[in-house]
Amino acid sequence: MSQASQRATDLLRAKILEGQWRSGERLGEVELAEVLQVSRTPVREALSRLASEGLVEMSPNKGARVATWSEARLGEIFDIRMLLEPVAAGKAVGKLSGDEIDQLEELAVRMHAHGRPGGDRDFGEIARLNRTFHAMLIEKAESVQLEATLTSVRHISLATRNYQHFTEDSLSRSLSHHFEIVAAIRADNPDWVASVMRCHLHNARTAMLGPMSASDLSAGSTPDGIGAILT
Repeated sequence: MSQASQRATDLLRAKILEGQWRSGERLGEVELAEVLQVSRTPVREALSRLASEGLVEMSPNKGARVATWSEARLGEIFDIRMLLEPVAAGKAVGKLSGDEIDQLEELAVRMHAHGRPGGDRDFGEIARLNRTFHAMLIEKAESVQLEATLTSVRHISLATRNYQHFTEDSLSRSLSHHFEIVAAIRADNPDWVASVMRCHLHNARTAMLGPMSASDLSAGSTPDGIGAILT
């Protein structure tokens, strides 16, 4: 993949994850080339790459659209994450430097600051910090297969943008989990890390899927409420 195509892929992926387009919305090559400031060839290659990641759907007659996911599909994705991400997090124990553990703790502190009740909540920033937190753990597992699989399924769960279904209690639990994961890493206890990560994902799954219907997901609805991505 050329440098221009890689840049277009990274930018388009980020914009989809940030919710710039709704589920099912058309992604025209000409319009995307203008938005991403590249030619149509890198855009075409980027769309193909993101289709393989599950973020884009390609149709010979309809072109490219932001993918839609049924509740059943998202449930399967969480099943995969709950099987693999605790393993990856546990494998990261002992492979993180002191500075990297400090970075994870700083991410947890910043997420808590942006999400605490009564403050100026910035759910977009929580989303970005949370992605970095989880990505660091997955990368430090040092497993190419785990990283490839988890990156794909995490992108799909992030792109649904239905994080407003987190209640105050589930939000508080999720923010606290990040601190406990760091504590378990400092204690050099992979079983503890894996256990907390599993609880973290169960909390997210219940918050996102418990009150939702398949029609809510396919429509890409985003009513007002808590909007943090905490998975």
